[in-house]
Amino acid sequence: MFFGLIKGEKTAPGRGRAIRTILVVEDEPLVAFDNEHSLSLAGYRIAATVDDYDHAVRAMDEENVDLVITDVALQGERSGIDVAHHAQQRGLPVLFVTGRCPPPARHLAIGCLAKPYDPRDLIASIAVLDRVLRGGSVTRFPAGLSLFAEAI
Repeated sequence: MFFGLIKGEKTAPGRGRAIRTILVVEDEPLVAFDNEHSLSLAGYRIAATVDDYDHAVRAMDEENVDLVITDVALQGERSGIDVAHHAQQRGLPVLFVTGRCPPPARHLAIGCLAKPYDPRDLIASIAVLDRVLRGGSVTRFPAGLSLFAEAI
């Protein structure tokens, strides 16, 4: 299955994108694998796929990252909210992918994609974020995506 060209998109994957390289922070191995696989097929470069705060911080500091997608609940003492704090300090946009979007952390992320989600909804959500980051307007959202006005 190919997720690389969104209906109505006139350019090949990667052209004119604000988001090209993504850091995946997910501690559920099957979800992490599915995310990495789907994003790669859609033409995104995966900076890293990690399952905890320490590895996420290292990847953000060492890699060229355009977007961080992170679950909120992670293994270890630090959460995806901590990952989002670090990303914010580095000026990186964050998309929470979680079962419960954390209202107190809305200022740390551009939006939230509710679990469970279909890989097509993840790809479409990133396309929406890309349009928003480039100053475009969006009229249609994939299922489960919420954008946070506080972060836009």
